[in-house]
Amino acid sequence: MATSAMPTRDDFAALLDESLGESTSFEGRVVKGIVTAIENDVALIDVGLKSEGRVSLREFAAPGQKAELAVGDEVEVFVDRVENAQGEAMLSRDRARREAAWDTLEKQFETQERVEGVIFGRVKGGFTVDLSGAVAFLPGSQVDIRPVRDVTPLMGIPQPFQLLKMDRRRGNIVVSRRAVLEETRAEQRSGLIQSLHEGQVIDGVVKNITDYGAFVDLGGIDGLLHVTDMSYRRVGHPSELINIGDTVKVQIVRINKDTQRISLGMKQLEADPWAGASAKYPVGGKFTGRVTNITEYGAFVELEAGIEGLVHVSEMSWVKKNVHPGKIVSTSQEVDVLVLEVDEDKRRISLGLKQAQANPWEAFAEKHPVGSTVEGEVKNATEFGLFIGLEGDVDGMVHMSDIAWGVSGEDALNLHHKGETVQAVVLDVDVEKERISLGMKQLERGGPSAAGAAAGARKNEVVTVTVLEIRDGGLEVQIGDDGATGFIRRADLSRDRDEQKPERFDVGQKFDAMVTGFDKSKKPTLSIKAMQIAEEKQAVAQYGSSDSGASLGDILGAALNKAREEDTK
Repeated sequence: MATSAMPTRDDFAALLDESLGESTSFEGRVVKGIVTAIENDVALIDVGLKSEGRVSLREFAAPGQKAELAVGDEVEVFVDRVENAQGEAMLSRDRARREAAWDTLEKQFETQERVEGVIFGRVKGGFTVDLSGAVAFLPGSQVDIRPVRDVTPLMGIPQPFQLLKMDRRRGNIVVSRRAVLEETRAEQRSGLIQSLHEGQVIDGVVKNITDYGAFVDLGGIDGLLHVTDMSYRRVGHPSELINIGDTVKVQIVRINKDTQRISLGMKQLEADPWAGASAKYPVGGKFTGRVTNITEYGAFVELEAGIEGLVHVSEMSWVKKNVHPGKIVSTSQEVDVLVLEVDEDKRRISLGLKQAQANPWEAFAEKHPVGSTVEGEVKNATEFGLFIGLEGDVDGMVHMSDIAWGVSGEDALNLHHKGETVQAVVLDVDVEKERISLGMKQLERGGPSAAGAAAGARKNEVVTVTVLEIRDGGLEVQIGDDGATGFIRRADLSRDRDEQKPERFDVGQKFDAMVTGFDKSKKPTLSIKAMQIAEEKQAVAQYGSSDSGASLGDILGAALNKAREEDTK
């Protein structure tokens, strides 16, 4: 009986090395295996090693889905270790998928191809994306073209991404969904803009509203509907006419194919209200409108939808000058206006507010003819006269030369104060220039009816007076026979104190005195004393000097003698 040779120690060593060499070559590689059993969410996989390996079923499932795995299925796994402490092979399905995915992604990154992935989680600053096993980072700014508040509808859905950055050593991948959308949108815009033309009428959806207009989606490309092209009438804000999500019919006004910008219009689809405006609103016609806007230079009044006219501030009121239009009219107020000018080409209508109302200057002229007496309040004093508020909110001016007889300049202006009620005579009314001239001195006694006496009643002039009344404090006198009345104080009756006695005069007695001024009631104040001093100064200047050696008596005597000679002649 033949016997086989027993293996030697060297044979066992060779067999062991051969076995270990084959098994260690599996580590760090992706190999194929057979699912032999599924136990408690774990799959047992035979990859041809001494023992089977265990892999969690979770690693065979896509994010958010269940694993579809059965006994006998062939799968690829990554061999991490041939044998662990329990004698089992350390296998990983995730590592296998990740290694395979990285190989594919590196090729796609070089050729700038789009990749498909699924958003499955949130991290700081963005989201995680599964790229067939490789996990990539999607920054929040790269999710969409516009900021997205809620990404939930996008999660768990396979969609294209663009690879922005890859670093296999560090395991970093950065992707962008926005780049794909922008590229797709640019392609759609380019194709769509070629199919559009100016003047075309198209339906669109309002996507966004701003203060200056609205952006309308024309089916892949946006157009700007400016607020001035929404309606012929004034529109304060686009939200007055449209809302986000509304479907609107618009006309393409202008296309810039270089910048791919489209200007849209809605009012172009309506009839132009300015057509035939000059016939509808003839010059001189009176119409009712609504105040739509108020500025510093006037107010805009809407005559009909789409047609507005400007009432310049100078045409707003007959009597209110240099005031803000907002103090005369208010927004939405209904007003009557008169058409002053129409320019259809420039789409301008000039309106007058005051012309549609009664002219207070004409009304005043009819009610108060020249020579009539009026009463009013002193509104203001200027360097040349007083302004008096009159009936109908008009002002009349009393020139300083017409305030009082014999008084002018500041002396006349100081006779009255602001707020005082006075009477005056209408001297002239100029309706065209809106001027009313008044006179106050014409109401005084001895005024126009005694022009001669009034002419002598001037300051520093000598007049003849008649004693009307004798008082302890002085004399009440009258200038001329029918002139203004005045008063001479006791101290002004003479230069000599012994002759400063009112009782030495008689009622009806006439003598000369000098007008020294006027009191607040415009009555002249007179002085015999001032006249005597003035005459003495004049005599000294004419007949003597300080070094002539003549006495004052000689000088006065000579002056008196000359006066007598002139009287005799």
